[in-house]
Amino acid sequence: MQLNPYLNFNGQCEAAFKFYEKVLGGTITFMMTWGEMPGADQFPAESHGLIMHATLSVGDEILMGADSPPGRYLQPTGMNVSLHLKDIAECERIFNSLAENGTVQMPFQQTFWSPGFGMCVDRFGIPWMVNCEHAP
Repeated sequence: MQLNPYLNFNGQCEAAFKFYEKVLGGTITFMMTWGEMPGADQFPAESHGLIMHATLSVGDEILMGADSPPGRYLQPTGMNVSLHLKDIAECERIFNSLAENGTVQMPFQQTFWSPGFGMCVDRFGIPWMVNCEHAP
C-alpha cells in the first residue's frame, strides 16, 4: 500500500508544484489542465487553464494535486504534509523555503523529540511540518 497526499489549490497548482519541485528536489512527472482532458468542452471556459491533475515524484514518494473547480475551493484544515529528514541543515533549508511568504505556526527549533522541527503554512495555503529525525 502507498499513501499519497493529494493537495487542492485555488488556481495555484501549477505554481505550487513548480515551487515544490525546486524546494524538495523532485520531478513533476504529470501535469494536465482541465482544458487538455477529454470532454473539456463540457466544462466552463474559465476552468480550462486550471490544473486537473499534477504528480510530483520525490525519491520514492509521490505528491499529487489539482486546482479545485471554480467556486469549489476550501482552505485545507485538519491536516499537514509532514516531511522527515535526517540532515538538519536540509530540514532547515526546506522549512525556510516553505515558510517564505507564508505563515510560521511554530518556528524551526529543537524540541524534546527532534534536533529541529517547525510548522508553517506556505504561500499557497498548504500546511507543512518539517521534522529532523535523530541519527540512528
